[in-house]
Amino acid sequence: MSSILVLMAGALRLDDNPALLAACKSGRPVLPVFILDQEIAGTWAVGGARRWWLLQSLIELDERLKAMGSMLVIRSGNTCDIVGALLRESAAGAVYMNRLYSPSGRKLQETLHETCTAAGVECRRFSGNLLLEPEQIVTKTGKPYEVFSPFWRQAKELIGTLYPYDAPSDIPSPPVWPESSSLDTLGLEPKPAYWAKPIAKVWQPGETTALERLDYFLDEIASGYAGARDVPGVDGTSRLSPYLVDGEISVRRIWAQSLAAADANPLASNGIHAFLRELGWRDFSTHLLFHFPEMPERPLKANFNRFPWQHGEGDVVTSWQKGKTGFPIIDAGMRQLWQTGWMHNRVRMIAASFLVKDLLWHWRDGANWFWDTLVDADLANNSASWQWVAGCGADAAPYFRIFNPVLQGEKFDKHGAYIREFVPELAALPDAYIHKPFEAPREVLEAAGITLGKDYPVPVIDRKASRERALAALARTKG
Repeated sequence: MSSILVLMAGALRLDDNPALLAACKSGRPVLPVFILDQEIAGTWAVGGARRWWLLQSLIELDERLKAMGSMLVIRSGNTCDIVGALLRESAAGAVYMNRLYSPSGRKLQETLHETCTAAGVECRRFSGNLLLEPEQIVTKTGKPYEVFSPFWRQAKELIGTLYPYDAPSDIPSPPVWPESSSLDTLGLEPKPAYWAKPIAKVWQPGETTALERLDYFLDEIASGYAGARDVPGVDGTSRLSPYLVDGEISVRRIWAQSLAAADANPLASNGIHAFLRELGWRDFSTHLLFHFPEMPERPLKANFNRFPWQHGEGDVVTSWQKGKTGFPIIDAGMRQLWQTGWMHNRVRMIAASFLVKDLLWHWRDGANWFWDTLVDADLANNSASWQWVAGCGADAAPYFRIFNPVLQGEKFDKHGAYIREFVPELAALPDAYIHKPFEAPREVLEAAGITLGKDYPVPVIDRKASRERALAALARTKG
């Protein structure tokens, strides 16, 4: 009886894994396979923070498979070549995989399907990494949605109740396993290497922790999510986004379990439905990437090709990256990003707005920095979100809507808890000046032990002048 190769990319889990479950139900031997193919991803090969995360996730997946008498076959290189080699080495007769949506993922799976079909090898792709497939939801004219609200109205009707699959109770093993590389040969250690230490203090990758975090979120956080999700100084979000990138948890499982929790606890319903809306944004972004594969590189609004963005390296963008802009809420966010591989979503919007509108820096440079530093770096979400902030994407915020970092900080971090954690040199400032130390009287700064320009930077820009520059630049996109 020939074996089935199950390509685990995009679904590093046992629970609600349609390709794995179908293979196990066939009764044929199953070979779970992970191939690291950085070349096909090109510019969007796995970034620094995700490299560390992916390695830890693979370690846990391999351990879970071994506990069931199976294992993860690990290879690196050209996926099509490696699949061909594994088919020969294992005498496998089929390749199963869960559907991918990035331009490189789609190209790879289409090529695999063509190659397998030509060789007489069964090749199946399964849906299971989105709530809805891109082909399932279109406008009345048959086009993809580019505005979220009507997309979500239709999506909620189509999604309804989901029934995710349980993990297989048994994974049939082949009589002989093909050779597998060791995980430490994949070269997934982050660069610089010390980066992994602070991130590891905050995160534990893997399916086990993902499912535990979902339970904790629904039990302890979800009821207050609608309000707390905008407050960066509290644990008010799900923090499930890193686990969704490579499919350590199924979005279908999150949806089904969340709805069950809302039914069981009506007091939590508002918070849970606000959270489900955010899952809808994830689907919306992925559908955009599917329909507009150029989104990571080019603005969806063509008139923004005329915008005079600045590119590359520069002192002000370095200050932004290192959290030394002189605007505390932005600096706290950028330092949180570097120290933990994650940034609160409200602060992401503030920091991104500052880069593209106050500094007039290209949104792609921001997207590249986030791609390399976020443990939840996802090509669809990252690209769509940066274009949203820059005003050049689908359903984007108007370009003239420029976040004021002082007002945003005062609104969402009222007492400065978030700033005091990540910008400790400002911790002794009173609440009245924690968001604007550049306006604090000399005696207040002296009492807090702060000399601006020495202990904490002066603002890198004059925001009044920067707003005028931004609006002038916007005018160049018209006509």
